[in-house]
Amino acid sequence: METIICMKWGTKFGPEYVNRLASMVRQHMNRPYRLVCFTENPEGVDPTVEIRPLPELDLEPNAPERGWRKLTIFQEPLKDLGERALFLDLDVVILKPLDDFFDQPGDFQIINDWNLRNYVGNSSVFRFRPGQTPGVLDYFLKNRESVFREHRNEQAYLSWWMKEHGFLTYWPEEWCRSFKRHCVRTFPLGYVIPPKHPGPETRILVFHGHPHPAAILKPWHSSSFLRATVPPRWFLQEWEKAEAEAYR
Repeated sequence: METIICMKWGTKFGPEYVNRLASMVRQHMNRPYRLVCFTENPEGVDPTVEIRPLPELDLEPNAPERGWRKLTIFQEPLKDLGERALFLDLDVVILKPLDDFFDQPGDFQIINDWNLRNYVGNSSVFRFRPGQTPGVLDYFLKNRESVFREHRNEQAYLSWWMKEHGFLTYWPEEWCRSFKRHCVRTFPLGYVIPPKHPGPETRILVFHGHPHPAAILKPWHSSSFLRATVPPRWFLQEWEKAEAEAYR
């Protein structure tokens, strides 16, 4: 049985994001699996999702939200998650079967960041071996100040640590695409022409920064007005399929 993991904390994402993700996973997994959600508030979450308590991480109360809590899934006690686990951010949109993500060789795979490229991954989609690399979290806890100084966010640090220890490998480039980078039209075309489909090989569409997926269900523009979208039919079809089967 394969393991898929997500995390929900704070108020940025409600239970509907977990439920929509669960719906998409059901539609796009052809082998037995379990979906595990780490959260401090399971209210409203699909009962088919396995709930785990959100691991504690001692951060400054006013520290900027840069995903550091994701590092807690690398702690030693989580070996019971199985031999390998696929982590998905709550705001990804799944377009094609996920099975290939479990068959890719290697101990750690992550998206090669579309902008930074140079040994930096985007952790919206990554696979790891639970319990194999507790040093990811241990090093962070012992060297927090230097980590904050040298790495802008969790995914930059995670990529660095995995590279230093010989684990860093990337998904095939076409599997995970950025909505913002690969779909949105250039200014001013975005105001009148719907976003492009990311391509036939795209398994997962990643939403990082703005817009969030729900925002493009209607016309949207950035605060600078330089990036804009009108609802794309191909996206609405995927969204409606996920919504139709989502727990409420």
